[in-house]
Formats: sequence, C-alpha cells, structure tokens
Amino acid sequence: MLKNQELHVFFCDNVERLTEEWYASVDKTREGMYASTDPVMIQRFKSQNLAFHKQFCMIFDPETEELSEDFQQFIRSLAVDEGHQRTPIEEIIEEFFRTQKQYAALIEEFVIHHATDATFQQLSAWNQGVVDAIHSIILEFTKQHAKASVSRLNAQQEMIVEMSAPVITLTNEIGFLPLVGEISTYRAQVIFEKTLDQCAQKRLEKLFIDLSGVPIIDTMVAHQIFQVISGLKLIGVETALSGISPQIAQTAIQLGLNFNDINVYNTLEQVIKMETQKSF
Repeated sequence: MLKNQELHVFFCDNVERLTEEWYASVDKTREGMYASTDPVMIQRFKSQNLAFHKQFCMIFDPETEELSEDFQQFIRSLAVDEGHQRTPIEEIIEEFFRTQKQYAALIEEFVIHHATDATFQQLSAWNQGVVDAIHSIILEFTKQHAKASVSRLNAQQEMIVEMSAPVITLTNEIGFLPLVGEISTYRAQVIFEKTLDQCAQKRLEKLFIDLSGVPIIDTMVAHQIFQVISGLKLIGVETALSGISPQIAQTAIQLGLNFNDINVYNTLEQVIKMETQKSF
C-alpha cells in the first residue's frame, strides 16, 4: 500500500513533464488539432493533456477506486471538444496508446530510482493498472466521441434541410423556389411547411417552383410536392412549375396527379418570361 502511495505521488509530481514530453514527440504532420500552429490552440490541447495527467495519476491513489466520476466526465468533455471532433479518431486513440507507453516508462523510472525493492508482482500490477485504465478511457472516449459525431451530423443535416426551401423574392408579388438534390419524405414535409410560411410572410401572389436540380423523386415525395401546390392555392398563391424531368413526370403520371390547373414549363427562363407577362 505504501509503494502505491509513493507511485501516486511520483506520477503527480511529473504531470507537467509528461505533457511537455508528449507535445515534443507529437507527429505534427497529421490532420486535426495536432497539426495546428496556432499558439492558442497549442496551449489549449497542452492544457487538456495536463488536466488528463492530473486526473490519471489519481488512479494510483490507494483511496481511489478505478476511474472517478470526475475523470469520466472529463473524458466526455474531451470527446465533444471541437478539436477532438475534427481530429481522426484513430489519431486520438494512437495518442492514448502513446500515453500508456509514457506511464510504463515512468513506472520503470520509479522502480529504478525510488522502489528498487519492488516485487515483480507489484511491477506487473502497476503496469496492468495503467493498461486497464487506458483501455477504459479509450472505450468511454470512443463511445462519447461517436455519440457527439452523430449529434453534430444530425444537427448539420437538420440545418441543411431547414435551409433547403428558400423562397427567393423576385418582386413584391412573385417568389422563386429552387429545389436541388435528392428530396426525402422528411425534406418534402419541411419544404411544404417552410414554403407556405414564407409565402404567407412575404405576401406573395405567385411562386415559381423549379425542379431542374432534382434528379428523381419517389411517389411519396411527388405527392408531397403537389400538396405544396394545393396548400399554396388555399392561401391565395398560384404556382408555375419548371424543370420537370422525364422520371419525375412518369412518377406523377403513375400517381394520377393532375397537371391541368398548373402552368408547366420546360425551363426556368421560360416560366419567368411567360408568367411575369401575364396573370396565372
């Protein structure tokens, strides 16, 4: 027990040295935060590394059992940190393993200079304690990192979808809605809601919807687009369509959707030229 306490103190006394040695040996040619030359960023992740060591040395405090809740919370905070999120996960894991080697070397140094009478069992237990702790840390970090990555991706996709139905004002009465890319059922619902809201807010009387940037749509999405047109009609906004591909036309025909009350044009140029010269 006494030797464990001495090792704990030895680790804690060397945390700053560990951080400096770690940063000096970091491969700075890789992607992510380790390649940063920004002094503020460098100081930030050196501070994070120092905080890690201050937490890690507590594992060898005889009064501490495994990873403390504070340490686990610290690992979670690293996982969601912007710098760690934009750094490839394999590089971060490699740094955890390099840290493991640092502590193995530190244990060896401790035995040579401070615990020459340490038994083989004690040495094995200390090294196994480091391995087990790093293993637990990597598991917790990768789990939280993955969750944070999914959350960020979902938030980005949500933002993209939210911005995917921009009604552009051409005149005080006329708006333009360019639809680009694949349209999922969810995105189609967002388009329906956003388009009606924006047309009502802008008090538009006419809306040009261009589908030339949409490669293909399924039956549900085609039906949703026609619901947009029906909804716009109910709030007093008339529509004209352009850029309908043969695939989209086939889908609409198969659905039995009626184009009779909709002005349809081949290109956006045609719809703007024709529809701005007359009432719908």
